[in-house]
Amino acid sequence: MPTDWLSQTARKIGDAFGARRDLLLPAAVLALLVVLVVPLPAAILDLLLVANIAIASLMLINAITQRKALEFSSFPALLLGTTLLRLVLNIASTRLILGADASSPAAVGGVAGSVISGFGGFVAGGSLIVGFIIFAILVIVQFVVITKGATRMSEVTARFTLDAMPGKQMAIDADLSAGLIDEQEATRRRGEITAEADFYGAMDGASKFVRGDAVAGLIITGINLVGGILVGVWLKGWTFGETASAFTRLTIGDGLAAQVPAFLIATAAGMLIARGGDEGTISDRIPEQLAARPKALLFISGFLGLLAMTPLPTVPLLAGALGLGFVAWAGRDAQAEARRESEQAAPREAPASPEVTPERLAQISELQIDLGTALLGLAGPDGPIVMGIGQQRNRIAAEFGLILPGVSVRDDQALRPREYRIRLRGESVGRGEIHPRKLMAIPAGPHSAPLEGVPGRDPCYGLDSMWIDPERRTEAEAGDWTVVEAASVLTVHLHGLALQHADEILTRQAVADMVEDLKTRRSKLVEETIPAVLKLGELQAVLQRLLAERVPILDLERIVETLGDWAPHTKDPDVLLEYVRNALGRTISARLATDEADGTRRIRALAIAPELEAELTAGIERGGAGLQVNLAPDRIETIARGTRDALPKLLDLGYLPVVVASPAVRLGLVRILESHRIEASVLGFNEIDRSIDLESVGLISCDQPTAAERRA
Repeated sequence: MPTDWLSQTARKIGDAFGARRDLLLPAAVLALLVVLVVPLPAAILDLLLVANIAIASLMLINAITQRKALEFSSFPALLLGTTLLRLVLNIASTRLILGADASSPAAVGGVAGSVISGFGGFVAGGSLIVGFIIFAILVIVQFVVITKGATRMSEVTARFTLDAMPGKQMAIDADLSAGLIDEQEATRRRGEITAEADFYGAMDGASKFVRGDAVAGLIITGINLVGGILVGVWLKGWTFGETASAFTRLTIGDGLAAQVPAFLIATAAGMLIARGGDEGTISDRIPEQLAARPKALLFISGFLGLLAMTPLPTVPLLAGALGLGFVAWAGRDAQAEARRESEQAAPREAPASPEVTPERLAQISELQIDLGTALLGLAGPDGPIVMGIGQQRNRIAAEFGLILPGVSVRDDQALRPREYRIRLRGESVGRGEIHPRKLMAIPAGPHSAPLEGVPGRDPCYGLDSMWIDPERRTEAEAGDWTVVEAASVLTVHLHGLALQHADEILTRQAVADMVEDLKTRRSKLVEETIPAVLKLGELQAVLQRLLAERVPILDLERIVETLGDWAPHTKDPDVLLEYVRNALGRTISARLATDEADGTRRIRALAIAPELEAELTAGIERGGAGLQVNLAPDRIETIARGTRDALPKLLDLGYLPVVVASPAVRLGLVRILESHRIEASVLGFNEIDRSIDLESVGLISCDQPTAAERRA
């Protein structure tokens, strides 16, 4: 049958093109370049102009009906191709119009093809002025409204998409760490984020072609009109009136044949960008969202009904009022039906609880956050707590080289509704209380303006604070208060506790993973060092001591190199620690230095009085159990109290708490301060980089009275 033959022929042609589709685009581009130099017959120009309109219409319909912007990821390249096609067709039509071999102005209309002449005759009709005005309005709307708006939306969307990438990546890492997604899903989401950034970046550049195309079309139209009049009057000797009439009609037709597709594509670009991140087609979303508030539709219906009572046309206004009233009524019924269906389906769709087994109960998460019932709304897959955990994990990894294990988030009915607890290996290491619907305001100092709210305390730093309503944020910030989201209070607390217990968090398995990663980059170094001269546990012990003193372990290569040099001579982790700190001196001192106005870098620190340093030197002993400070408990108490009393000299000036000492006593002083929970960095003189200056702000002496002397 004829239909079977046609379908088979069409299938064969489709298969042939499909097998060679990689050649279609290069062939099309080369064909366009040929058109630039070879005159086109009017019939072929008609076909290309119709194809241009069809492609533009197809792009607009696809932009409206796509469920996600990335489903039309080829749009930027297609936009560039259609722009090139229009410019080439403009050149071809200009060549036909200006090079027309016509004997009279009346005969000019047929030389440029039926599409151009048809557009000109249909729009202009019997009045060239009306046709020109319509064409001018179309150009102005496209140039001033559509293209300008699409260009601006492309710029803003591209910038916001790129700015949002780190947060989205962190959210994916947080979901992966919390076990909400697997590695395959995380890889897919990361690829989608990258593709989205590439797409909107390309759209930002492609939108410039839309605007440039509108300008070029306007200029080409002017050239056609002026050039046609000059050719007709000067070269052919026709009268000005007849020439202007003929060429104006052709110019309007040519301009419309080019600008209508350009208008459609510019609208498609705007539609594709303006859809935002919602899934679903625009044709579904717009009616759904407009009809989502039947009360608003009823209000507008009543407003149109009131207008119908004025001298304005009654029939159109009443028709609009009745139409909106009907839509509002139908919307209310649809919403009621949807609520009934959801209520009926809810019991059937309730997820089954996971089976509770002894094995599950015996599992202990390395890091766990228990939440009171009022905080569960913050802990959804895309909630601020999960996202904040991901941000803090990335922050610690970037600053210290420590990869936190996955943090599990659970509810605990035993906690107060707004209370949370942070566990490390099942044991509580910190807790706090936050108000999920309020903001925490922390005064910057005694000069902060008075602020009303619910009194609280920052769980991380122990500062007095106020819980305020979100609408008072501007007032608080203007009064010199630092305002923090409720979820951020929890995640910052987690960050502080993770650093405080970083040495416990760094497990043997984590060190093994770090060594494997280093091996992929420095295989020879790892093969020569681990386990040849250094066991994994010995490396772990040194890394744990570094983290306990807040020293980053990012430069694992240098750490392993240093241990490889000194581990054959000693296995004492305290001695190896000092060798590694000396190798990392630039990193350690740079973190404690401040930038000065003269371009230098400087460390302000407390020094140890000579008599105290001599006493510490005599009291430090090294043996099989490691370094020991063999001083009387009262003397250790005196040293700790003297350090605590001297630190405000630094803190009151806004400097970090730093103490400098000789390498012989540095670690002994660290042990004293750790045992008394005094937060201060103890820096050896040998660890200060030569590019950094050292300034002593005060001395730690040992002439303070002992506890027994104070009691006496």
